[in-house]
Amino acid sequence: MYKVKVNDQFLFEVENKDSSFLVNGEQIQLDLSTIGQGNTHVLYQNRSFSTELVDINKSEKTCKIKVNGNIYQIVIEDQFDVLLKQLGLDNLTTNKVSEIKAPMPGLVLKVLVNENAEVKKGDNLLVLEAMKMENILKSSTDGVLKKILIKQGDKVEKNQILVQFK
Repeated sequence: MYKVKVNDQFLFEVENKDSSFLVNGEQIQLDLSTIGQGNTHVLYQNRSFSTELVDINKSEKTCKIKVNGNIYQIVIEDQFDVLLKQLGLDNLTTNKVSEIKAPMPGLVLKVLVNENAEVKKGDNLLVLEAMKMENILKSSTDGVLKKILIKQGDKVEKNQILVQFK
């Protein structure tokens, strides 16, 4: 059994049984014809649907599907994902970062963000000069900045906390 979430709004329980599908406990009859790689023609209740697989991320179990020109974001959980969630072990792989530390001693040339700013993974936070080279420190996670512990002109030591996240 799979739990399928469409556009973060609709949740379906889907099972594949003997070449037919059960969706939320109801048997569904589909006539599928593969047209090409990632393209399928579907007949359901005398209606025609043209589907295309736009994007797939197997590690996150997500995909984007275009159905008759409309794009849908799909998230799939299998029975193992459901079991891990029930045991409270579903978020062990998420890397919760609470602070950014100085990777080396140096001089803060510029602080590029403010406290309470929302940042995305990869956003530039500050410029640190070390060994006559300018290094841009980037956010390693999505989050909101709780506190900036340095300012322009500060000298920092290796592993000194520079920025804290909420």
